[in-house]
Amino acid sequence: MVANKQGLHARPVMAFVDRASQSRSRVTVANITRKGEAVDGKSAMQMMILEATQGCVLRIGAKGVDARETVDALAALVEAGFKTDSPQPSD
Repeated sequence: MVANKQGLHARPVMAFVDRASQSRSRVTVANITRKGEAVDGKSAMQMMILEATQGCVLRIGAKGVDARETVDALAALVEAGFKTDSPQPSD
């Protein structure tokens, strides 16, 4: 489930794509809350069309030699809110 308040915007998408691109497996992601089709998890443009807001449930899949590790790492990234919910420094 997408935990961060801003949902799947540019910064979280890039964090996801960067991690997915480290994998040798094919990565797919579907927003099952919105009943959308699976997209390429290594493509920032395709990830943006998921329109995943806070609370949406994503289905992450991978096929290849490191599939299990890839899914586990990407799921942990999503569950951690893409590490973007840290407080912003004040001026």
